[in-house]
Amino acid sequence: MYALFLNHSKKEIWSLNGTLINLGLDHRRRLSGGNLIIGNLDRYQDVGMYQCMAYNTVGAILSRRASLQFAYLDHFKVHTRSAVSVREGQGVVLLCGTPTSSGDLTYAWVFNEYPYFVQQDNRRFVSQQTGNLYIAKVEPSDVGNYTCVVMNSITKGKVQSSPTSLILRTDVMGEYEPKIEVNFPDNVPSSKGSTVTLECFALGNPVPEITWRRANGVPFPSKVKMKYSNAVLEIPSFQQDDTGGYECVAENKMGRNTATGRLAFYAKPQWIQTMKDTAMAIEERLHWECRANGKPKPSYAWLKNGQQLLSEDRIHVEDGVLTVSPLTLSDAGMYQCVAENKHGIIYFAAELMVLASPPDFTGNVLRALLKAKAGTTVMLDCKPQAYPTASILWKKGNLPIHTNDRIALSPDGTLRLANVSKSDAGSYTCFARNRFGMSSTTGRLLVTDPTRIIQGPVDLEIIVGESIVLPCQVASDPVLDVSFSWAFNGQLITKGDGHFETAGDLMIRNIQLYHAGKYICVVDTDVESLSAVAVLIPGPPSPPESVTVEEVTDSTAQLAWSPGRDNGSPITSYIIQTKTPFTVGWQRVNTVPEVIDGNIHTATVVDLNAWVEYEFRVLARNGVGVGEPSPVSVKTRTEDAVPDAAPGDVGGGGGSRYELVITWESAGLTWPPQPPAHPAMCTVMTASRPSLHFT
Repeated sequence: MYALFLNHSKKEIWSLNGTLINLGLDHRRRLSGGNLIIGNLDRYQDVGMYQCMAYNTVGAILSRRASLQFAYLDHFKVHTRSAVSVREGQGVVLLCGTPTSSGDLTYAWVFNEYPYFVQQDNRRFVSQQTGNLYIAKVEPSDVGNYTCVVMNSITKGKVQSSPTSLILRTDVMGEYEPKIEVNFPDNVPSSKGSTVTLECFALGNPVPEITWRRANGVPFPSKVKMKYSNAVLEIPSFQQDDTGGYECVAENKMGRNTATGRLAFYAKPQWIQTMKDTAMAIEERLHWECRANGKPKPSYAWLKNGQQLLSEDRIHVEDGVLTVSPLTLSDAGMYQCVAENKHGIIYFAAELMVLASPPDFTGNVLRALLKAKAGTTVMLDCKPQAYPTASILWKKGNLPIHTNDRIALSPDGTLRLANVSKSDAGSYTCFARNRFGMSSTTGRLLVTDPTRIIQGPVDLEIIVGESIVLPCQVASDPVLDVSFSWAFNGQLITKGDGHFETAGDLMIRNIQLYHAGKYICVVDTDVESLSAVAVLIPGPPSPPESVTVEEVTDSTAQLAWSPGRDNGSPITSYIIQTKTPFTVGWQRVNTVPEVIDGNIHTATVVDLNAWVEYEFRVLARNGVGVGEPSPVSVKTRTEDAVPDAAPGDVGGGGGSRYELVITWESAGLTWPPQPPAHPAMCTVMTASRPSLHFT
């Protein structure tokens, strides 16, 4: 049983070699879901080209063709073959005489009796193209009976010929130049990706040596293989680069001979451009184009409902292009573009729908009321669904509209009114007509006065904690619906923010530094949108946060902090201040780096006193000024240290009897730190009065 498959369609019919198969009278063939099932195959009745036509109420299309062939191998004719008599040193060809067959065949030769097969070498070769056995130079060991064995690669059936006897004559053949007996055609068409095999074998004495080369001198790629002492050249995965001339050279000391041929690249057609299902109005022009590549270049044909189209009257067919104009209802159906070369054929199908109907405005009527601002341009669309396209007529009230430099009618029926005024207000009707009927749609145009912002917001400098009102008052046509919205720095202000209250005006309660920025009042009406802008001048930065002391020595402290908001102006630098129990208020201190850039959030405070408890705070500066200080850091004590200088200006004198007075200046460090004092003095008593006084 054999089955030819097709995707399910509503109805199908099959043909064999162009003739419709009558399933009602054929008990061996039947349809199953569109597939053709053939039972009890008959080699003579069922061989050929099959094709299916699928059809429904829309139309019909043809499937690609399917070839059904039968592989077989007949027996050799039974008869005694004549003996072949040759001289020693002479070349000989033993003919196989392949019987009638279909399908790929392979050949072998039995020497004397099975299973002793002829072993191929540089002297003996079995051609898989002719089936013949070639002996380049006969030797005494070649004498015997030879039988050709043929196998069908599909059916695996084998047949063998009657034996052919090879006998030697008494005389000996002298040496002679090669004679090529097996070669390849002048032109060998080869498909992309296939394995190409070329054979070349020569008779001669001495036994010729076979070599191969390309006509253009380009070396063979590594994929190329030589077999059977170079008698076979095999090119796997054939590509465009493998095309060109090939030469087989047979050579011995007596001379040389050459066989040449050309490998040609071919490819079945493949689509590179196709058409799509199309719906067009009656009387329009259809233009379809399809393109395929292939080698040789494909030819094209067009089918409608399975029948070939020819150029006539309204239909023009030329090289993959189909033009039909003007379309009629009878042109509706299924179309196929067919591309074919000698190596294959492909089909592509698309549906053509031809539409015919009176104008219909359903879903596309004019707006019942259209409002427009005076001085603007109004577009009134008239786009009915109509096949063929409808002619358009506009009326204002009961009077036809005539075009002028201000009123224009576009080809698609749109009415354009430029610089409209109150006089343009009124009722407008579009009438659409084609040969199948007429329809209309009506709408009213209302021209309004322009809306104006009579009091808008102005630029202000903000003060933290206060409340301000940004006004936005308009004068508008009473027929318009007016709505207000506010945006802050590009973000729409919503009612969820407790600082803002909106109506037309915007109130900002308990204003903070972060409220500085750009405010826009947006006024929307039925016919326009307008806006007004005010800028609240940004304040200095908000306080830095999370001031921490990360590392302390006797004279330095490393600080880190997080930046606060910049309030609309980028932070340019930071200032660090300290306070101790011995200072009055906050003092600015030296830092590393000396100037702390606004992008840096850490610094080292230097020149601190040892064993002193410090508090730190950080202030940020931007283009507006210096902001509020950060929260104070945790109190941190520097480490202790030895004095960094010796006392100076040591002196004495002025003591009484039995006293030694010594004076000096302080080393510059006192504990606790305090303003400079009078010079220190030491009184030393004599030995008779052993006492020591410091003052």
